[in-house]
Formats: sequence, C-alpha cells, structure tokens
Amino acid sequence: MFFPMVILKLIDWIIYQLLANSCYRALRKMRRNFYAIVLRSSQQQQQQLFPTITKCGLDSRGSQHAHIVTDFHGVLLRTHSFFPYFMLVAFEGGGILRAFLLLLSCSFLWLLDYEMKLKAMIFISFCGLKTKDMDNVSRAVLPKFYLENLNVEAYEVLALAGTKTLLTSLPRVMVEGFVKEYLSVDDVFGTELEVNGKRFSGFVSQNGLLVKHRALKEHFGDKKPDIGLGTPSFHDQLILSLCKEGYIVNVKDAENIKNGNNKVTMRRENYPKPLIFHDGRLAFLPTPAATLVMFLWLPLGVILAIFRISVGFLPFQIGTPLGILAGVDLTVKGDTNWESNDPQNKKKGILYVCNHRTLVDPVFISISLAKPVTAVTYSLSKMSEFISTIRTVRLTRDREQDGLTMKKLLSEGDLVVCPEGTTCREPYLLRFSSLFAELSDEIVPVAVNAKATMFYGTTASGLKCLDPLFFFMNPRPGYIVHFLGKIPKEMSCGAGGKSSWEVANYIQKQLANTLGFECTSLTRRDKYLMLAGNEGIVGDNNNNNNNDNKKKKSAGFSYF
Repeated sequence: MFFPMVILKLIDWIIYQLLANSCYRALRKMRRNFYAIVLRSSQQQQQQLFPTITKCGLDSRGSQHAHIVTDFHGVLLRTHSFFPYFMLVAFEGGGILRAFLLLLSCSFLWLLDYEMKLKAMIFISFCGLKTKDMDNVSRAVLPKFYLENLNVEAYEVLALAGTKTLLTSLPRVMVEGFVKEYLSVDDVFGTELEVNGKRFSGFVSQNGLLVKHRALKEHFGDKKPDIGLGTPSFHDQLILSLCKEGYIVNVKDAENIKNGNNKVTMRRENYPKPLIFHDGRLAFLPTPAATLVMFLWLPLGVILAIFRISVGFLPFQIGTPLGILAGVDLTVKGDTNWESNDPQNKKKGILYVCNHRTLVDPVFISISLAKPVTAVTYSLSKMSEFISTIRTVRLTRDREQDGLTMKKLLSEGDLVVCPEGTTCREPYLLRFSSLFAELSDEIVPVAVNAKATMFYGTTASGLKCLDPLFFFMNPRPGYIVHFLGKIPKEMSCGAGGKSSWEVANYIQKQLANTLGFECTSLTRRDKYLMLAGNEGIVGDNNNNNNNDNKKKKSAGFSYF
C-alpha cells in the first residue's frame, strides 16, 4: 500500500502544484524579484537597524540566562545551499541511483521558487527511504560536513547563551541530532516529514514547510527572545524583529580571505566536540559541480580500481611499477630490511605492528617490504579475502587460541597486526589491544596513513566487501608507510620485563607522535555502537550463545 499511496500523492502534486498553479507561482516569483531589488537597495539601512554579530558582546555581560534564536544555513553554517546535504542523504542513505536522480533534478530546480525547490529535493531524497537509514546518516555522516562548515563567529556567540533555539527550513531529522549533540541546542524547529510505517513518504506534513518567523511567533507569543542571529535576507529580518536584539551574520568567504580574516572557519582542535568517528563513502562536500565530476569519473574509476587490485597479484618487481603508473601514490620511509635474531629458529618472522587506516594496510606494508607477509583477521567479508593479495588467517576472538595461532604464524614468517581492531579515518589512534606484545620481542612499529580525495575505503554500516574497491576508485589513492625500527629490548615483555599493556601503550604513543595523531582510549566497540548501532561483530546466527561467550572472552584484538 505504501508505493500506490505515494504515486497518487505525486500525481495530485503534479496536477495542482505544478500545472494549475504555474501561472500564479510565476507572478509571485516576479513580485519577489521586485521586492528583492527594493530590499537590496535598502540593505545598508537594514544593516544599520541590525548591527553585525561582531558587536554582540555577549561575553562581557551576563549570558547564562540569555535566550538566543538562530537560523542554521547562512548563520551557523557558512553556506546557504541545501543541495550538498540532500545529496549526502540521497547517496549515503538511498544509494547511487537516488543520488543520480537528485543530480539530474538540478536541470529544472533553478526554475522553481524556494518552496517548490525544497519540496522537490525532499521528495527525491526521502521518498521510500527507511527511517533507520536516515538515522544512520544524521548520526554518522552529516556531522562531519556540518562541523567543517561551521561559522566560528556565530558559534562563539551561541555557545555563551543559556538557552538556544534553532530554526531551519530543512527537515528536522537532518539537523536535530547534530545541533543537540555538538551545539547543545535546546529546541529545534524544522520541516516535519510524513512517515508511513518505517519509511518516509517524501512529502512534508500537513503544516508544510516551516515558516520560521511564524513558528517563532507562535512558540514565544508576547515573550520575546533576548537575541536573534540572522542574515540580511527579508525573512531573517522578520525573525530579528521579533527579538529584543538582532545581529546580522553576513559571511562571504571570498571577502574574508581577501581581508585576511580566517576566523569564519573553525579548526579541528576547536570543534565543540572531537570528531573521531564518522561514516559514509563520500570524502568531499557534494556540491552540484563536484557531484557531476564524481559521476563522470565513476566508469573510469571502476576500471582503474579493478586494474590496480589485479596488479597486486603480480610479482613485486612488475606489480609495484604498474600500480604506480596506474596512479597509486606510495611513499616508503625508514629501513625495510629486517630479519629475526632468534638463533633457534631462522625462519621466525618479524612482528609488524601498525595503526589501522583501511583494509589494505598490510598489503601496502607487504609492497613496501617487497616480500609476502601474513595478516590476521576477523569479521572480514569473503570477497575481501578472495581479492586479498596476501595471506590472511581468521582469528576466533578467544585470547588463548588466537595467541597460539599467531605464534605459529610468526614461526613461519613475517606477521602484520593492527591492534586497534578497526579502522579510524581521523587523526586519532584507538586503544591498542596488548595481545601482540606477548608474542615476540622483535616488534617493528609501522606508521601508515592513507589519502582519499573522493571515496573513503572504509565503512561501518555499508557493504564492507566494497571497501578495497572504493579506496582504489579514488583518482589518486595514496599511502605513506613509515617503518620506525625495532623497539628497544628493554621495552619488550621478554627481555625487558615490561607488561603487555606497557608495550602496547609505548607503541601507540610512538606511532601517534610520528603521525601527529592523538591517542584515545576508545575501542572498536565504541566505534560501531556510535556509527552502526551494533558491536561490529559478524557472528553465526545458529551459534548466538557461543558467540556471546566468545565476545566476553575476547581480548578485542584483530586485524580488521
């Protein structure tokens, strides 16, 4: 019943909104253009009535009881365009076909007025979308792009207020989670969407799009908010007029850069809350132009990715030069000639311990060493194992059994482990599991860093079997592999008498200092609980009880 209802509503919308009201809307648009010209001519006078945000001075007076009302786009965000954020919802939540349809809609969206344009983008992005998929996008994808476009001046004023109210024409589900978690906003008023069962219908609720000044007036009545933040636009002028004080945020990046004012952009270290985990495939803000470039690149990117993966099966003397010619950028630092000093076992390998950026970390370590290595894994897809150019061995999450397995592998040759247990995209290191420190005293820390400009090669809630493909689909995927040398004997468990946790923490700090990253105590479980709502463990449905017991016994150590 869901899709027939949507089709009927869509037909009704086309007949009555696009056809019957087309003339009316055209006249209304002409009237608005006339008003815009008049308002533009009196813009200086308006800005005198409402001073700029730099004159707010909220920090010099009692601000803990002040009530601030602000808009989202153009005020808290340095962009007025809604399109990139709808594209993130369409691509990450709905898939590539929905994203392509939204891109095609750009050819006629500019013909529509503000209200119809927003309704069209909402319908394309949300029609049939599962509510749980939108929850994942709002929690794990959108915050990164919101933080990167956060206006510092507006945020600094907002952070000083006691009570914060946010108004936006975007669907409330797209912004509420972010502004409440990162900006401590109390109330959010946005466009409400219809939900049928567990899916969005694509239509706004009966109240229609949020009319911000009307919602503000209905919510507060005769009691005016203390401070309002807005833009020089006519609608924001109405909002500011309902507040005791009003201030204008008029951010123009080109002018600020020209005048040497970089305060409008927020540095990572000044984020309201550290951004350690985020999900999604897109590594860029999908503006219409950038999205068009991505879709034009996709056919060639898939072919290049298959070729780049395939050359990894060739001998190093042939495969490595071909991979570099295919656009893979590899930088190797440090000494790569390491051999075991164990006189009793000449075949014993070196234990390489690295941080975890993507699934192909051990592959690039093997390429840098120009010799085969073994990697231990769990929760790895069959497809990733099939296309792996190095040997992979699955662990069981049982500490004792996994320790014996890795000792046996070390007696046969070199072994690569990633003690973080999962990937981390941002400049942070997760807590290291200590099991690797009990296996050998001959440990070589390896600092690795990956470069992705178009697609991320990791995911928490998507298809992990596509992770290597997406990484190699980047126009120029890059890796920096830095071998730091064997750890001193006095810092090992056997010869040095150190505990396994001391060794693990020592190597974590060594890698963090080399990469310029920050150490954390967060784990794999923390990442997947935040991004995917689970513990990131793929188990056998027929043995759930046994798997639960193994989770409790597990040291948390893994490669992937």
